[in-house]
Amino acid sequence: MDILLRQERARKVVSLELERTFAFLKPESVVRGLIGEIVSRFENKGLKLLAAKLIQMSDEQARNLYSVHNGKPFFEELVTHVTSSPVFLMVWEGPNAISITRNLVGATNPANAAPGSIRGDFALTVTANAVHASDSIENAIRELSIFFAPAEITNYVKPTEQRFLLK
Repeated sequence: MDILLRQERARKVVSLELERTFAFLKPESVVRGLIGEIVSRFENKGLKLLAAKLIQMSDEQARNLYSVHNGKPFFEELVTHVTSSPVFLMVWEGPNAISITRNLVGATNPANAAPGSIRGDFALTVTANAVHASDSIENAIRELSIFFAPAEITNYVKPTEQRFLLK
């Protein structure tokens, strides 16, 4: 019986569809020294880091990233904010990575973000809300392509994935 159960679990692991998502730590997270703390939350959840880099985001990159908000009253403030200091860019992978990441990040307005979420624990305002995370597969693909060339995104197997996390 134990062998059959293990085989069934192995089939489920193989059938899980992995998603990739994009997230970045905004300037306030970087200058407050929160990179390690926040990255560990993603890792502790079981997501796999495929790429990361610390950059000074250009005006062009910020406008491209937030192009869906162009023309809205907060657009210029957002562009100015994310280009004001270094940001930490990340590509994550895992089952349901986009929704998992959005839940880890919390509500856009930190006043509405649950305690335990990144924004709930580390942010006070909507603009300086600690982290950005893609909200759909399409946006994840578009956003990560602004900052990462395909060759910069690694792929590897963590020994613990199939045995402990993806059951």
